[in-house]
Amino acid sequence: MLLTNSNCWRSLTLTLLLIICWLASPALSQAQFYQGKTLTILQSSDPGDTSDTMVRATIPVLRKHIPGEPTIAYQYMPGGGGTKAANHIFHNTKPDGLTIGRIGGGLVANAALKEAGVLYDLDKLIYLGSAHSTYHWVFITRRDAGFGTLEALRQAPGIRIGAQAVGHSNYFVGRLFAWLIGLKEPKMLVGYSGNEQDIALARGEIDGRVNNPDTLVRRNADMLAKGMIDIHAIMEVPRGLKQSGFDRLPEIDEFAKTARERRLTSMVRAFRQVGSPYILPPGTPVEQLKLLRQAFSKTFSDPEFHKEYKKMVGEEPTPILPEEMEKLVKDLPRDPEIIDLFKRINAAGPLPPR
Repeated sequence: MLLTNSNCWRSLTLTLLLIICWLASPALSQAQFYQGKTLTILQSSDPGDTSDTMVRATIPVLRKHIPGEPTIAYQYMPGGGGTKAANHIFHNTKPDGLTIGRIGGGLVANAALKEAGVLYDLDKLIYLGSAHSTYHWVFITRRDAGFGTLEALRQAPGIRIGAQAVGHSNYFVGRLFAWLIGLKEPKMLVGYSGNEQDIALARGEIDGRVNNPDTLVRRNADMLAKGMIDIHAIMEVPRGLKQSGFDRLPEIDEFAKTARERRLTSMVRAFRQVGSPYILPPGTPVEQLKLLRQAFSKTFSDPEFHKEYKKMVGEEPTPILPEEMEKLVKDLPRDPEIIDLFKRINAAGPLPPR
C-alpha cells in the first residue's frame, strides 16, 4: 500500500512538473529569443555625427536590458531627411524583431506634411521611444542693431535673419517667430552653419537668428556676458516646460492671435517632441515587441544611461517612452489647412498674410 502511494505521489509530481514546464516554455523561449543573435540598429544618419553619438550612448545600456543580450550591429542609410531609411524599415525589413530603425525627427514631419518620397504609413509603424523629447528655441538679435524691444523689432523693416537653408528647422522657426511677432518684411539669409551664424551676427552680416538656449549658453557665453545679444522670445517644447535663465521670456504662443495660429505651433511642437524615434516595422511579433518595449523603458530609466548620455552627448537626455510616443503620433494635428500654412512659412518668398 505504501509502495502504491509512493508511486502515485511520484506520478503526480511528474505530472505537475510537466505542466509547469509546459506553461513556462513560452516565457522561457521568449527570454532566450535574442540569445546568440545579432540585433541591427539602422540609422538615417551618417556614422560619427551627433545623432550617431546619441545612439552609441544608448545601445550598450539597452543591450543589458534585452534578455539574452544580443550582439548589436550598426547600419547607416542617410537620405531624404530620414525618408530613405524609414521607407526601408517599412517595406523591406523582415518583421522579426532583429532590426530596429532609428530615424531623425523628419520621420513624423515628412509623413504628416505629405512630403514627396514618403512611402511609409506613420500609423502602422511601431514605436519604441526616443532618448530626447524636449527642445527650446529663442529668437535673438545683436544689440548694436538697436532692436532691444519687441516694439523696436516690429518697427524696423527688412531685419536680416540667418539660417542654414530653406526648409531647415531653424529657417522655419526663424520665419515663425518673425511672422507671429509681426516683423516687417524680414529677410532670410541662408547658407550659414550654426557656428557661421554666430560669426555673422558678431560681424553685423545678419541681425538675428534662432538658437537653442543650451547651445547659446555653452557656445556664446562671451557674447552673453558682454551684453552683445538681445533675447526676445522663446518657443517651449513641450509647452510649459520652463528653462532656467530664460523663464521670463514671452512664449511664442503669446503672439498667436487665432486658433489657427495656435494649431500651427502645436503641430510644430509635436514634430519636435517625438525626438528621433526608434521604430519597428509593422507585423513584428508581439513577443519581440514586448521584450523590446520593456528594454527601452528600462534603459531610459537607468542611471547608467543618463550618465553615459550626458558624458557622450554633452546634455541631459529627456526620454519619451514607447507608449507616450505612440499616443503623441496618434494625436498629431493633421489639419490640411495647418499643413498648408506650415509649408508656406517653410518656403522661400514673402511670409503669408495673417
